[in-house]
Amino acid sequence: MHTGHIVVMTTFEKRENADRVAQTLVERRLAACVQILGPMTSVYRWQGKIETAGELLCLIKTRRALFPQVEKTIAELHPYAVPELIAVPVEMGGASYLKWVDEQTS
Repeated sequence: MHTGHIVVMTTFEKRENADRVAQTLVERRLAACVQILGPMTSVYRWQGKIETAGELLCLIKTRRALFPQVEKTIAELHPYAVPELIAVPVEMGGASYLKWVDEQTS
């Protein structure tokens, strides 16, 4: 049972960039909450080379209908040429929490 809610994930190299995007998303009511986790290590291929970098992971709690605006905001503010942007559906959740997400993103 899909609730209409999603968690969007993106990563940042610098804390100040993660903080700025999180603040902007919440201020614009595009996210109810953004959790910034890390530091963590990411291993990936970029421009033909395997890279290793320290990053922070943002978990953005929002509604599916707002994804296009979340995507646009991240594209505007993110320093990466190709930022991670992955959304996963919330299949189930606490009714009061999901109601709070709706209230904060309306």
